Amino acid sequence: MHNERRRALAPCNAGIRLRVKEDVRRSVRVQYTAGLMPGPTSRYDGTQEGGAASVETGCEEVFACDQGFRMMLTHIVWGPATVACRTKLPRPDLYFHSTPAMTRLFDVRFLAAVAIGGIGLSAGCSRQSGQQPITVVEANDNRHAAGNMRGETLFVNLEVRTGQWFPEDPKGQYLNLPVLGEVGKAVSVPGPLIRVVEGTIISATLTNSLADSAVTWVGMQTKPGLDSLRIKSGETKSVRFVAGAPGTYFYSARVGMVDHKVREREQTVAAFVVDAKGARTDDRVLVMNIWSEPIDSVNHRNALAINGRGWPYTERLEAKAGDTLRWRIVNGTIRPHPMHLHGFYFRISNLGDGGRDSLLAAVDQPNVVTQLMLPFSTMALQWVAEREGNWLFHCHLAFHVDPDTRFTLASSQGKTKQMMQDSSHNDHKSGDVSRHMAGLILGISVAPKPNTIAEARVNPRTMRLVVDESRRRGRSPRAMGFVLQTNAEPARDSVEIPGTPLVLTRGEPTDITVINRLTEATSVHWHGVELESFSDGVSGWSGGGKRMAPLIAPGDSFTAHLTLRRAGTFIYHTHLNDLEQLTSGMYGAIVVLEPGQRYNPRTDHLFVVGWDGLQDPPHLLVNGDSLPAPLVLQAGVHHRLRFVFIGLVNGDEFSLRTNDGPVKWRTLAQDGYEKSPAAQHVVDAKVAGWAGQTFDFDFLPSAPGEYTLIAGDPKKPDWSRRIVVK
Repeated sequence: MHNERRRALAPCNAGIRLRVKEDVRRSVRVQYTAGLMPGPTSRYDGTQEGGAASVETGCEEVFACDQGFRMMLTHIVWGPATVACRTKLPRPDLYFHSTPAMTRLFDVRFLAAVAIGGIGLSAGCSRQSGQQPITVVEANDNRHAAGNMRGETLFVNLEVRTGQWFPEDPKGQYLNLPVLGEVGKAVSVPGPLIRVVEGTIISATLTNSLADSAVTWVGMQTKPGLDSLRIKSGETKSVRFVAGAPGTYFYSARVGMVDHKVREREQTVAAFVVDAKGARTDDRVLVMNIWSEPIDSVNHRNALAINGRGWPYTERLEAKAGDTLRWRIVNGTIRPHPMHLHGFYFRISNLGDGGRDSLLAAVDQPNVVTQLMLPFSTMALQWVAEREGNWLFHCHLAFHVDPDTRFTLASSQGKTKQMMQDSSHNDHKSGDVSRHMAGLILGISVAPKPNTIAEARVNPRTMRLVVDESRRRGRSPRAMGFVLQTNAEPARDSVEIPGTPLVLTRGEPTDITVINRLTEATSVHWHGVELESFSDGVSGWSGGGKRMAPLIAPGDSFTAHLTLRRAGTFIYHTHLNDLEQLTSGMYGAIVVLEPGQRYNPRTDHLFVVGWDGLQDPPHLLVNGDSLPAPLVLQAGVHHRLRFVFIGLVNGDEFSLRTNDGPVKWRTLAQDGYEKSPAAQHVVDAKVAGWAGQTFDFDFLPSAPGEYTLIAGDPKKPDWSRRIVVK
C-alpha cells in the first residue's frame, strides 16, 4: 500500500513554483494534495508524468492558491526520464519559490530525501503554466464504436494526449497521464473502440499531442498483424488499410520507453473488433488496463481496471435468468490473468494473441470456469445465466483482487503509517465486498424469471466442515484449514492442509454446514460448482436483494446448499483475507462422482497445489507436503490424475516423466467439465495450471518402472515426487 508522509505548510497567497535544478533536460513526476483549512475537505490528488505535465529543467509549473488553503507535502517520485531526456533522472535538488514564511517551514533536504510518492495541490488551486487544459478521462464501456462510416470506409481521427483518469471513484483520486481519444472528443480508458465489418476500409489519422514524448502506435493495420508506427511529439500521420480477418484484437499507443520490470503503463490499450459479415453484434467488449508505479522497493501504487474502472466502481452488468451473454475480452496488460466466473461455465469460441484471432473447432471449444489470458491476448466466450442472484467475474490472481491493490487512498488522509496498516487489515477482514476486494472484478446481477419456483431439495445429504487453526507447521506463520466431521466433532486445533477432500455424488442435494472455530471471520467459495447465488461464498455480495451472504463469524456457522450438476474435480476455498488464509491452508478439493460410483484411492489420485506462506519465490505444497513419499501405481491399470491449482498465483508446469522426458497421458476434463471423446487427446504429460484451475488426466502405465512427477524445471524442480509402477 501507499505509505504517506506529509508536512503541513502555512496558508499561502502566493504562487508556488517547482523547479528541477539540473543542467540537462530531465523530468520528475509529482503528486499533489491539499485541502480547505482546517481540514482536507476538498482534495486534488494526481500524478503528473510525461508530456505537457512533466517538470523539466528550464521549465516550471506555477500554481496559484487562494487565501485559506494549506499546502501539504506528500511524496516525490523519481523515475526514468521521458524519451526526450534520454537518461535516467538522479535525485535532483528541488525547491519551492514562495513566501519567506513558507520557505522557513519547508526543509529542502527533507524533500530530496523522500522517494515514495509526490507533491500536490488541491482543487481550488489553479494551474497557470500555459499548457493546454487536461480533460477528464471517461470510462469507456465499449458500447459505441469510434469514427464515422462513409460508404465502405471508416474515418477515424485518434490522438494521444494528457488526461485526468479516475481509475476508481469518479470523485476520488486520479492520475494525469497520456491516454487515447478521438480528436475533438473525450479521452478514455480503454481507448476508443474500433469496430467494423470485415471488408471495411479504415482511414485513420494518428496524432501525438504530447509535448515531449514520442509515441509508438501498435496494431493499426490489416488483421492479422501487429506492426508498429512511431510518431514524434506534435506530429500526425495517416494510415489506410482494409480491416482484415474477423476477430478480436487490440491497438495501443506506447508512450516513450517503459521498464516493465519496474512500472506498468497499459492505460493506452484499446479494443479492435472485426465482425464477420452477417454476424451478431450484441456482445460486450471488456478491456483490462493497468497502471502501476513503485512506491518503494517492495510496494507499488496500482490502478487496475476493466473498461476504465476498478472494483467496486466497475460497471454492474445485468441479465435475466435464461439470457445468453456474449463477451469479447481483451487483456491489454503485460500480465497473465486467469479469469474466473462464479457459478457458471463459459464456452470459449475464439482465442487470440492480440494480432491474430483463431476460431476453435467446435469439438475443441472448452467449457471452463477459469481461463488463463496471457499478456495482450484475447478471447470470445458465451455463457447462459441460468440462475438468479449476484455473481462475479474476476482475475483469480489474489494480488489482482486484494484490497491492497486499490488505487484510491482517500481514507489515508491524516493517518499515520500504523493507522494505514490497521485500515488495510480491517479491509481484508471486512464483510463489505467493496472493501475486502478490489481491482479486476465485474459484478453481474441476474434477475429471476417471472413466477420462478424455488428448486425443491428432497432429502439432502448433510455434512459438517470445521474450520480451525493449529500450531505453525511450515513456512506460513499460521496453519488454518478445514476438517470434515465424520462422527464426533473434531478435536480442537484439528487442521488438515489441504482440507479434507469432499467426495460427493452428482445429482444428490448436499447441505454443508461450515463451523468457524477460528478467532476471525471467514467465508467459503465452492469454486466451479453450479449452485445458488446465496451459497456462493462472497460475503456482502452473493445472494441478492435483502438476502446477502454473511461472513462466518468466529463461533458461528453457515450452511451452503449445493446441487451437484456434474461429476468432476472442483475446489473449495476461503474467499476472505486470501493472502493470509489461503497461504495458511484454507483450501481443499471436491470430487463429484457419478451415482453408484465409489472413490478408489488406488486408481484415483489428487494433487492439490497450494502455497506455504507468502515467500518470494513461493514455496509449493502438494497435498500439504513439500517432500512426499513415493506413490505406488499398478501397471496395466488406468489411473485418473486430478490436479487442483489453488495458490495465490500458480502458473507452475507439472510434468510426468522418465529419464527420457515426458510420457503421455490423455486429457479428460478441465474445471470439472468432462471432455467429449473426440476432444480427449493423447498429449505429452505436462500441465501448467493457474490459480482456480483443475485438470483431469488418464494415465495408463503399460509396464513396471519408475517415473517422476515434477513441478518446474526438471533440472532444478520446485517440487517432485517419485512414482513407482509395479
